[in-house]
Amino acid sequence: MIDLDVLNAAIKQNVDAALAEDIGTGDISAQLIPLDTTARAKIYSRQEATLCGTPWVDEIFRRLDPNIAISWQVEEGQQVAKDQCLVEIAGNARALLSGERTALNFLQTLSGVATVCRHYAGLVSSTKVKLLDTRKTLPGLRIAEKYAVTIGGCFNHRIGLYDAFLIKENHINACGSIAATVRAARELAPGKSVEVEVENLNELEQALEAKADIIMLDNFSVDDMRVAVKRTNKQAKIEASGGIDEQTLLSIAKTGVDYISIGTITKDCKAVDLSMRFV
Repeated sequence: MIDLDVLNAAIKQNVDAALAEDIGTGDISAQLIPLDTTARAKIYSRQEATLCGTPWVDEIFRRLDPNIAISWQVEEGQQVAKDQCLVEIAGNARALLSGERTALNFLQTLSGVATVCRHYAGLVSSTKVKLLDTRKTLPGLRIAEKYAVTIGGCFNHRIGLYDAFLIKENHINACGSIAATVRAARELAPGKSVEVEVENLNELEQALEAKADIIMLDNFSVDDMRVAVKRTNKQAKIEASGGIDEQTLLSIAKTGVDYISIGTITKDCKAVDLSMRFV
């Protein structure tokens, strides 16, 4: 779970960058409208979706005009129907138009992630497995997308390279062995979670002997996953990864692994179709 202070800081940074990118030296189209003109607008979803990104929308319009009134018709994380009104916004017309695209960009992108996550989580709801994201996120939107993952009912893997160890083949080759790599990790950062990626059952044995906290089964067959779960016998948490899609997800979840990491829940998402209309 993302720390609230970290999330709030990310929202502010995201909005700073997005408004600077879009408005630049000034919105010349909005300046066509008389300065004191007020307006009301509504944002609609053009498809079924899981709503996510309301804090970014709030921050955008608050920056442009603190007097803008925002009335959400749907709560964060709620399922929405096609053509449903999500929010009503009222205030200075220039500010509404200047913030429109940036607000929609965040809302459509994060709702897209949350919608996909809700779908995948539903596929394995009959099991105890937790679906994890990866670091395959849009540059600059790591925290935002990982927040959306949780809104959609999935879970966060490590946030970055700093909060947990994930020891892969190249780390092992550079350190000499799985045991040596795990030992070095324990010495470097006691208390940090140590996960080891393994490619076969022999490497699984080495990771167990090294007392890794989590063992990632990289591109294992379903049969070998079952063997790995039985052999591990809860000595470590087991994570499945690699080549997992909608067709294979449930069968993998039923092997008894604790986690399944899926890059596609952030990497391959399609933005939700939204529109804003003056009323």
